[in-house]
Amino acid sequence: MRPDRLLALALALAALAALLIGALLIARLAAARRSERRLAHALDERALQSAALTAAAAATSQADAAPAGQHAPRPKRSKGTKGTQGTKALLEHLAHAGIRWLDTPFGRQIVADEDRRLLEQCGFVDARTRGLFLIARLAGALVLCLLAVLLASDYLNGPRYMALVVAALIIGFMLPKVLLSRRAAARRHGVVDELPMLLDLLRLLQGVGLSLDQSLQVMVNDFRGVLPVLSSELEIAQRQFATGRTREQSLNRLASSYSNEDLRAVVRLLIQVDRHGGAVQEPLKQFGDRLRETRRAALRERIGRLTVKMTGVMILTLLPALMIVTAGPGVLSVLHSLESARR
Repeated sequence: MRPDRLLALALALAALAALLIGALLIARLAAARRSERRLAHALDERALQSAALTAAAAATSQADAAPAGQHAPRPKRSKGTKGTQGTKALLEHLAHAGIRWLDTPFGRQIVADEDRRLLEQCGFVDARTRGLFLIARLAGALVLCLLAVLLASDYLNGPRYMALVVAALIIGFMLPKVLLSRRAAARRHGVVDELPMLLDLLRLLQGVGLSLDQSLQVMVNDFRGVLPVLSSELEIAQRQFATGRTREQSLNRLASSYSNEDLRAVVRLLIQVDRHGGAVQEPLKQFGDRLRETRRAALRERIGRLTVKMTGVMILTLLPALMIVTAGPGVLSVLHSLESARR
């Protein structure tokens, strides 16, 4: 066999070996991702079950706290209660159907990584909400498409009719994501606004001798009105920590979801305190002061841009009125003089 053929055969075998190695690596990565998703799904299910057991235990304790000689009256089931239960059962059925589709190639196209990140930013971290989001996108596309077919069939035909149907399908498919994006943007702004207050409260609670877990639990229970976004996120982190995840894993989700460098720094500080301990009052104070100074600089920048924008508005609105008030009497006197001269 000639040397050039031997070289070509060797190159072909080397390429085949590289392809096999790449396929094995991709298969291992896919298996690792599947196992990670299954673990996260199991932890989310465990968190939901623990929350349901906690609510059931609270209801049982309230029932046991009633006087022993009195029996609680049985609630009468009305038609509205039956309808609510039927709606909940339907939602649960749809959620389970969406969960079964999530890990399929079709489900990963409908609920992509960007959509999962938006769901996390909105506080929806369990598989149930992801399944409902998948069903909502499909249902929205189907419903709007059917409405376009039924309502526009008598008025349009040909290319316009098909364009309307396709537009309705796209709008129905994208509408849940648009609503989700608006909620996520509002929560991102809420995180930026609430972060200095979180640092002050954390510094105060650490200063009176509470541990990190106690401080986070106090902020979740007692400061929900002051920190509506961060308290809900800390509640999710506490629930994940209680169901088996480490403190680093439960808080890293908060750091990676919002793409906020200041929040990442706070999370790193909390993880360091939980792992190694130490006094954190002074670092938290310095960090809070830096955040407030950054906010003041951002407000000054916004005020400067607003001043430039208001200049054009004032030229368009105030300048004509000012010209009428200042130059109006002179113009009127000149006009009267010209009329008298003509006479």
